[in-house]
Amino acid sequence: MASETSQTLDRGLRVLEALADAPEGLTVTELAAQLDIGRTVVYRLVVTLEQHAFLRRSPDGKCRLGLAVLTMGRQVQPIVRDVALPALRLLADAVGATAHLTIVDGAEALTAVVVEPSRSDLHVAYRMGARHPLEAGAAGRAVLAARTAAGRPLDPAWIVATSEGAQGGYGIAVPIIGVPGLEGSVGVVSLRELNEAEVGPRVARAAAEIARALR
Repeated sequence: MASETSQTLDRGLRVLEALADAPEGLTVTELAAQLDIGRTVVYRLVVTLEQHAFLRRSPDGKCRLGLAVLTMGRQVQPIVRDVALPALRLLADAVGATAHLTIVDGAEALTAVVVEPSRSDLHVAYRMGARHPLEAGAAGRAVLAARTAAGRPLDPAWIVATSEGAQGGYGIAVPIIGVPGLEGSVGVVSLRELNEAEVGPRVARAAAEIARALR
């Protein structure tokens, strides 16, 4: 390494690169072994990066990329929005229900993009920027199911939740898979019960399309 470079910064960037290649997360011990860096050094890097939201640690000790990786550049949120909007628009109109892209921020599900159906007089008003615990609705539960599956496909690919949100809606969501640094899901929420066999595959196709565009 050239003398004018920063070893600490280099190691911190290597930590982020390792986590980008491991969406299921890595422990401090696993990072130390993979990067051939002392565990104490890695722990200090993890704590510093966590303080700046570049990574986050879950209760099981796994480190994953944090939201700051996505939000650092001004263009990131517009890119995510622009990528997701066409698929969400098609999904909302096909199902006649509000479609949304939700991303993980710490222990919460953050509603990042919302599209309401254009031909429905009665639908759920889902507020962009809304937060709720991951366990509270289909969107967050889909992410939790993906974590449990550890890279294996879900069967079925979607998660269903009743009494979704304050209005008591019905939700179906599918996790976004294979996008480094992003944990999230695509879903629909309706005031009426949705036909799971029909709507589930539509949501799964939208999630796959958005995932491909974001890779």
